[in-house]
Amino acid sequence: MNIPKTKFSFPTTIYFGSGVRHDVADSFVKQKLKKPLIVTDRGIASLPFFKEFVGQLKTKGLDVAVFSEISGNPVKSQVLKGVEAYQAHGADSFIGMGGGAALDVTKAIALLIHHSGDLFDYEDEKPGARPINQPIPFWVALPTTSGTGSEVGRSTVISDDTTHIKKIIFSPSLLAKEVFADPELTVALPPAITAATGMDAFTHCVEAYLARGYHPICDGIALEGIRLSTQYLTRAVKNSNDLEARSQMMMASMMGAIAFQKGLGLTHSCAHALSTVADLHHGLANGLMIDFALAFNISAVPERFKTISETIGIKPSTGEEFISWLKIWKRELGIPATLRESKIKKEQLTTLSKLAFQDSCHQNNPRRCTEKDFEQIFQEAY
Repeated sequence: MNIPKTKFSFPTTIYFGSGVRHDVADSFVKQKLKKPLIVTDRGIASLPFFKEFVGQLKTKGLDVAVFSEISGNPVKSQVLKGVEAYQAHGADSFIGMGGGAALDVTKAIALLIHHSGDLFDYEDEKPGARPINQPIPFWVALPTTSGTGSEVGRSTVISDDTTHIKKIIFSPSLLAKEVFADPELTVALPPAITAATGMDAFTHCVEAYLARGYHPICDGIALEGIRLSTQYLTRAVKNSNDLEARSQMMMASMMGAIAFQKGLGLTHSCAHALSTVADLHHGLANGLMIDFALAFNISAVPERFKTISETIGIKPSTGEEFISWLKIWKRELGIPATLRESKIKKEQLTTLSKLAFQDSCHQNNPRRCTEKDFEQIFQEAY
């Protein structure tokens, strides 16, 4: 094989394990930072462990403020309110705590502290996009779900308030300076959210492995993420206190986010459309579409589906058997089998197809897909 000239990169410092959240304050003291703004969502802000965490920071001498006006799929107005909260506090740093929404909003707020103009002026691959070339304030990430892997991601996904269309802003500068991945923060997640976020992590790994392009480092990470997801997600869903399963899923989530710097695929284009049209949870949207979308790809990369099947232990190791297994696994996890079960209306399918085709994720899909292909996939999923 003729190996092309390729540039590889890898994310940030990660502190992983039960209880690492207790070390966050020391990191800020070491950096000589005193006034962090904690960015989180309303649900997290009301939980006992969050109040305990804030108390620990204050005990270490930090002057802490909290911005928690985040819910659902994050939108630009939430980011702008967060900028106001940062300025009102006279903050010098950030702590992002939560799922993908809170961590993405943290990145977007941090971007706007020293970058002028509209947030969407920095949209990835937008003609004439403004460069991200100013300092980003120090920030650390504490994930409370095992799904998006946003804690190790180089991008933030924020929706337009009016159109609900997702905009991607990408830069290695957006990486958290440090990640504190504490699986104890995920034990309170209900089964449905555990399943949806876990399916998001699994989808990242599978689509990254299938994506076009040469990146064997990402391929290896993706396959291990697939193995961990399929081995531990069901356990995490069935027993919220299974700390081993929670730990392994947190690792699989980070692996998925690291791997998909290689690219994603049409499952994510479908999921982004569903979040835009129906405001569905991103992980649930991926779970709804993954078997229907991936079936489209089997003919393009049968050898890759064979490797995925072998990694999971599916025999015979074919793409078709993988899809059959995936449908059964979804049922075990409580993921709806069809769009109809998720209250999607048939008259929405045309709009969904148009939006999915406009989404950039499928550009790295191993098989080229047209708007008509998306129409067929959504019809089958319905």
